[in-house]
Amino acid sequence: MRKLLKIEGMSCGHCVMHVQSALEDVPGVTSAKVDLMERSAMVEGEALSDQALRAAVADAGYKVVSIMP
Repeated sequence: MRKLLKIEGMSCGHCVMHVQSALEDVPGVTSAKVDLMERSAMVEGEALSDQALRAAVADAGYKVVSIMP
């Protein structure tokens, strides 16, 4: 399963690492690649919960604008 998240609030490399680490800690996530220029994250894994992904990004201090399969 793969999901593309559009994320608001990232402005630097530290933001990218913070969001990537938060997403990788979500149960079921096998990989997360965050792109600062696109303000997005590509997440791969099994049985990914949109709610858990949104919560992880929010806990890291950022906002998920949309999630696309």
